[in-house]
Amino acid sequence: MKRTHTCGELNKEHVGKEVILQGWVNTRRDHGNLIFIDIRDRAGVTQLVINPEISKEAHDISEGLRAEYVIQIEGAVENRPEGTTNPKITTGDIEVSVRKIEILNKSKPIPFPIEGDIDIAEDTRLQYRYVDIRRPKMLDAILTRHRVYQAAREYLVKEGFIEVETPMLTKSTPEGARDYLVPSRVYHGKFYALPQSPQLFKQILMVGGIERYFQITKCFRDEDLRADRQPEFTQIDLEMSFVGEEDIYKTTEEMMKNIFKKAINYDLKTPFKRMNYREAVSKYGSDKPDLRWDFELSDISECVRNIEFKIFRDVVAGGGIVKGLVVPKGADFTRKQIDDLTAWAQLQGAKGIAWIKIVADKWEGPVQKFLTEDIKKSIKDTMKAGDGDLILLVADKPKIANGVLSALRVKLARDLNIQPKERFIFTWIVDFPLFQYNEEDKRMESEHHPFTSPKPEDMHLLDSDPLKVRAASYDLVINGYEIASGSIRIHNPEMQRKIFEYLKLSPEEIKNRFGFFIEALEYGAPPHGGIAPGLDRLVMLMVGAESIRDVIAFPKTQRAICPLTESPSDVSQKQLKELGLKIEE
Repeated sequence: MKRTHTCGELNKEHVGKEVILQGWVNTRRDHGNLIFIDIRDRAGVTQLVINPEISKEAHDISEGLRAEYVIQIEGAVENRPEGTTNPKITTGDIEVSVRKIEILNKSKPIPFPIEGDIDIAEDTRLQYRYVDIRRPKMLDAILTRHRVYQAAREYLVKEGFIEVETPMLTKSTPEGARDYLVPSRVYHGKFYALPQSPQLFKQILMVGGIERYFQITKCFRDEDLRADRQPEFTQIDLEMSFVGEEDIYKTTEEMMKNIFKKAINYDLKTPFKRMNYREAVSKYGSDKPDLRWDFELSDISECVRNIEFKIFRDVVAGGGIVKGLVVPKGADFTRKQIDDLTAWAQLQGAKGIAWIKIVADKWEGPVQKFLTEDIKKSIKDTMKAGDGDLILLVADKPKIANGVLSALRVKLARDLNIQPKERFIFTWIVDFPLFQYNEEDKRMESEHHPFTSPKPEDMHLLDSDPLKVRAASYDLVINGYEIASGSIRIHNPEMQRKIFEYLKLSPEEIKNRFGFFIEALEYGAPPHGGIAPGLDRLVMLMVGAESIRDVIAFPKTQRAICPLTESPSDVSQKQLKELGLKIEE
């Protein structure tokens, strides 16, 4: 039962050698007396030829083989006949003449083909994940993920980081999302929480003098799901003592450079571009802009503040904005194309899209009759529009207008088949606000989390104008996805208490939820900071997948269900009784 080679390593140098291969039947082709079988394992595919003149027994067995049977073969490596080589595979110059076949296991008819990139319902793929993983695209994602793990560890260990595991059962300290709670059997009515991140533990490790910590860890958030979210996800968690923001940038950039080179043989250019938060939102409508295309947004609210067009005038008077983008040489868009874009924008939350075409210095569109020559000149100068261009505008609250236009610029680039400037564009987004105001609850919230330090130069604004205080935080964005978030932390216990108070936490809440952490800061906490790249999103981008579910071995669906194991599932009354729980109908 010992194979001599994998199915991906045989070549001309092995011709004449006796080999033993093990794997799955990939395909079977019957050419009269000769039967050809492609045998597959993780490493690749090798063509087998079964000739009854060499072994009638092997030929008889091969007639009964079906796709995905697991077999072992013995035979001799031969050159393929002239004109039958296959340059697309590493073993394409040879074949194995089989003299013995053993069926190690049979397979039921598979629910979908292994070969080809056909469209398969996701629930079916996840139900039969053990078959799905055999598909080349899925297997490549798993192998790439493995290489990312190894490359990250290799770099961090070389840089003096220590890998430390933190608890999976911990205290509930909500960080913006719902916790997954685990009832205690020993202490009825009390609960552990699965960690949303190792945030407090990694900071405590800094207090403990570890200085450089990392962990590739699972995190859990009970939140609504999207294509790039899962109830459980993996991050490369880092924390460093005696550092500033520049140290975090350099370490992260060099780690990413090592990961991309080792995992997919791609050379990243460092240092990465930097952009402050306000510029990102102003130019691209988002704090995670996709910079592979040049479409920039322009705010023309002041240009149309006193326009006769009531929709624009009322939006600006009510604190909203009129903002848009220019489609170069887009004046040839048909009315149907514009109507389709308008319908799409409405699905994104906009009330509609206003459009203007500039053709031979004549302005066309529903709003042009309200535009004086002065207003036209002001819009043209602000948006840098010219002859043959199409102007698309959204008038709404800033959050809605920016969100719709941010998505619209990417949609247009793809619809127009504009080639990206680069395959991957990394950008640091910096100078986030420390707080945001929650209109519904009428209180301030942390933009990132409450352990983020204010910028030293903005400390004086904490009491007088806290919404103007910038955070010592940073996000790393790739192709429109936030791939990592981090900050310099608060290491002073009094400042940490003060931030909790700004967030309207009572002294009792502070003590009950974070008392152990503040006490730790009182025992000589060094200045420290960190970052946590999301491994699932990172691999998704590296392999060009549409969803992180395509790069996780056993993910949940968008409904947080595992079709393979049929979880979540019911538990017995005995289990509930042991935990002191009762389910209400």
